[in-house]
Amino acid sequence: MESWSVEQVCSWLKQRNLGELVPKFREEEVSGAALLALNDRMVQQLVKKIGHQALLMDLIKKYQQQKSGLESLTYCCETASQKFPEVFSGKNLKSLFARHKTLQWTSSYALPDFPYDVKCVLAEKKCPDHSMRIRIIEFLQADMTKYLEGSLYPNSQQYNIVVNALLQAYPFLDEDGNGFLLWKRALKDRFKYIRRPIEDDEQVLRNKCKFGHRRGQSRKYSFAEDKPDDVQRQVEEEPAHLKGSGMDLHIKWLNQEYMKTQRNWEEVDNRMNVTIEIRRKMISDKAPLKDILRLFPFLRCPYQLFREFQLLTHMDIHKKTAEILEIYSENILSLYVVRNNPISIMLQENLKQHTEEHVLKYMKMTAACLLLPEVFGDDSSLFAAVNEEVKAVTPVLEVKNPFNVNSCEFALYIEREELTQLDDCTMALAALVAAFHVFDIPCPKRIHRTLNFLESLVFEVRNPASLP
Repeated sequence: MESWSVEQVCSWLKQRNLGELVPKFREEEVSGAALLALNDRMVQQLVKKIGHQALLMDLIKKYQQQKSGLESLTYCCETASQKFPEVFSGKNLKSLFARHKTLQWTSSYALPDFPYDVKCVLAEKKCPDHSMRIRIIEFLQADMTKYLEGSLYPNSQQYNIVVNALLQAYPFLDEDGNGFLLWKRALKDRFKYIRRPIEDDEQVLRNKCKFGHRRGQSRKYSFAEDKPDDVQRQVEEEPAHLKGSGMDLHIKWLNQEYMKTQRNWEEVDNRMNVTIEIRRKMISDKAPLKDILRLFPFLRCPYQLFREFQLLTHMDIHKKTAEILEIYSENILSLYVVRNNPISIMLQENLKQHTEEHVLKYMKMTAACLLLPEVFGDDSSLFAAVNEEVKAVTPVLEVKNPFNVNSCEFALYIEREELTQLDDCTMALAALVAAFHVFDIPCPKRIHRTLNFLESLVFEVRNPASLP
């Protein structure tokens, strides 16, 4: 960069969405060497907008840090290459640079100083509830972004470092040996959630183009920003029976809070409690699902979906589903009827690639979940769409790469629209069962036996339905 001409600097600015600064940089004849010599005062004189000032200074700082790190590594490599010339070939040198960067990050990482309420929960050595898990994940994500100098794309090893640090500091978070996978998945999902609405970050845009971006994903607007008329209208419009009832304030607050990144989950719980009667009336009156979700968007969150189910039935659906899969997964996989199923074949192929006990257990539970309709002779397309498009109108799971620990995805669809994304097969199965009850949706006959089996176990029926 030091040897760049003024035109090369201008081209660099355009690549980083700072094209507005080009005329001023040309006028002041800012070359590469001059760019690196800029101080805060000079930047303020050159650039009017505060956002552009911050971005420019950050880019210069990152380049200087990268340069100093590379110089120190190059010196080490040159010294070592004199002793071991055959080791430092082009390919080895590239891997060495990558390894050095990761080791540098590893040696400097330490868990963040969690807020007081999180510290209290962790001090009790009890497994945190769903809202507290979200709080922990939010702080880990923010802390990782700081260590990554603003990048929103950690690599797999960096995820492993952070989750290992968390479980070493608080071993009780490793529930039944599945903690590592669950926390890592939650952390990855948090980064996805942060990246999804971003439209002006070069790295995010580049990766969206590279890996493909789901159609229909549009930016979520913060209530602090200017919103399009249709988004504003969605929040302000209410059914006639809500106006003047005192519920409109709670509903507006819930919609505003849903748009935020940091949410007050305790107050969300309180306001969902207050509005449950009007919500249940809308559902019993067969109001369109899109209207219910527009007024009560938190029903898209798995935690609130499970909580609504518990308010209606006094049952912890997530805990019960985990117990069901724990108990029945081996029995389901041993049945003759599922042995030649594509899911079973896919499972056996993937089991050969792993030896870790918690990974094998996770795969078997996922397979057992997906094979349930086959066991009862039901229509599996009304239960889960595995690596294919969702076609069912009733609640159904979308599952992608079910046995790939790093890239598996679970989502719940209703009326062919995605309701929520889910962490694993246990949460997915719990959400599927809960959705039928929460939204009062009749169970299709072609999937009735499977859901009857699950519900009889969830509700602890004296004579539960059994496996064939």
